[in-house]
Amino acid sequence: MPTHPIERATIRKLYWRLLPFTFLLYFICYLDRINVGFAALTMNTDLGFTASVYALGASFFFWGYCIFEIPSNIVLEKIGARVWIARIMITWGIFSVATAFVTGVTSFAIVRLLLGVAEAGFFPGIVLYFTYWFPGRYRGRVVTAFMAALPLSIAMGSPISTALLELDGFLGFAGWKWVFIGEGVPAVLLGISVLFYLTDRPAKARWLTEEERNWLTAELQAERHAVDSVRVYTVLQSLANWRTLALSVIYLGIATAALGLVLFLPQMLKQLGLSTMMIGVAAAIPYVIGSIGMVVVGYISDRMNERRWNLFFTCLLSAIGLTVAGLLNGSIWALVGMSAATIGFYGMKGPFWPLPSTYLSGTAAAAAIAAINSLGNLGGLIGPNMVGWIKDSTGSFEAGLYGLAGWALLSAVVTLIAVREPRKQVAPSFGLPAG
Repeated sequence: MPTHPIERATIRKLYWRLLPFTFLLYFICYLDRINVGFAALTMNTDLGFTASVYALGASFFFWGYCIFEIPSNIVLEKIGARVWIARIMITWGIFSVATAFVTGVTSFAIVRLLLGVAEAGFFPGIVLYFTYWFPGRYRGRVVTAFMAALPLSIAMGSPISTALLELDGFLGFAGWKWVFIGEGVPAVLLGISVLFYLTDRPAKARWLTEEERNWLTAELQAERHAVDSVRVYTVLQSLANWRTLALSVIYLGIATAALGLVLFLPQMLKQLGLSTMMIGVAAAIPYVIGSIGMVVVGYISDRMNERRWNLFFTCLLSAIGLTVAGLLNGSIWALVGMSAATIGFYGMKGPFWPLPSTYLSGTAAAAAIAAINSLGNLGGLIGPNMVGWIKDSTGSFEAGLYGLAGWALLSAVVTLIAVREPRKQVAPSFGLPAG
């Protein structure tokens, strides 16, 4: 915990200036990504989609997302976060709205692909952006506070999306079209606001005092020097590094499990005979619990200054929770297992995302963070398609849940084998001049 007055004042300002705004950006971002799961409650019937056809079209998002993730983050490192994040948000908002006007599987797949291209680089860009502002010892709780927007976007977005579905017929648009329009427009408006609100680097932060800027700049430079003194990696070396590859596999397993669940959760609940509005309420429960778990695990990981075991147990909890959900499939009690799984899905992110910056810096870190996120998000292709195919083949979601549990277990095993404890963080320094 910060003890020096300069550190306390600076970190407090960083928290209040950066976290609420980036939280809101990510909330809208993820809401636009997963709202298709709720739109599918009526869209699939209107457009004649089977479960597997819907999953295939929805997963096209991840082709565009994964292909452009690394180039996007390198561009952000070169031209600055303010302009690039604004561009990302404005274009993804436009394509989210465009989803309301698809007429079949081809146009659906094309728009989902373009949405992925537009959004590519947002999440790793924000994670990279935090390394410009927060010393390493704060990044676990900062990342989890930011990423709490992810489960909350599902929890709060569930009733929002189902409420928009109830606008069916308003102004001549089907309810599922209102889901995309009503949740896409805010992304465009927030993208414009990014240009006026975000600051690229601490040296340009007029909202910090000169003493605070000097302390923060010196602190971050000392951390970067500690990393670079061990080894400076090129972009290609960072991508081929075995630690980067291991982290990519871990994130792939968890993303496969998480995205396979979230895109089919409304349809799993629909089988219980719930109304559309009650589906929204029930779908929110696991993600409210997951949000709490994320913040708690991030805090614990920072306080312990420990990443490996926190990461292992959260991945293992995901596997156990999905297995329980499979055993209780067809019952409202399956939400207990799903809730445990979401604690694992989102709790792992606090100990996970500070790891790349323990051995990389600069453009190499930008490329590696993007690569990990990009390869991990291939789970968006694997998880939903696997669950959709199994559902069409067996008529049940049970085996699909077991398959997702297997992917989460893979993440736990790789963590145990391949993740090292990062070096201890640089001790706080005070009164150092900038540079």
